[in-house]
Amino acid sequence: MKKFLLPFLIGLLSATPVSAHSSDAETTVDVIAKTTKSWNGKQLPSYLSGTPEITILRITIPPGISLPLHIHPVINAGVMMQGALTVFTEDEQILHLKAGDPIVEVVDTWHYGKNEGSEPVVLIMFYAGREGTPITVVDTLSADASAKYQEE
Repeated sequence: MKKFLLPFLIGLLSATPVSAHSSDAETTVDVIAKTTKSWNGKQLPSYLSGTPEITILRITIPPGISLPLHIHPVINAGVMMQGALTVFTEDEQILHLKAGDPIVEVVDTWHYGKNEGSEPVVLIMFYAGREGTPITVVDTLSADASAKYQEE
């Protein structure tokens, strides 16, 4: 009896439980973006020292609207969920985005985005900042600079 009991108990304890909710669906993981550079090819800066602060934003830009000229002092990335967006940098680089496209934003580079489509742009953006540090700085000193880039 002892010879039978030990293998039985080991088999019982090592049995794989069966879920009552089993299905044929499988979990998948797809890498959307993995890079050390922003969309314009520049190397991303080192992370800031201090207490990290993650900010996740859902940004909606109505059709025909341009964002003000601005910079991001922190690394940020996201995904276009809806619409079509064109991003212009101070050195005249241009990026066209459509729904589903990832973006690894430029850091410390003046730029703005414009919704040139007929539906709202929706972006989900993730900012890897530092507590007390702004994630965006708008050019409030030079309205002319913002207008210059938006004329194009």
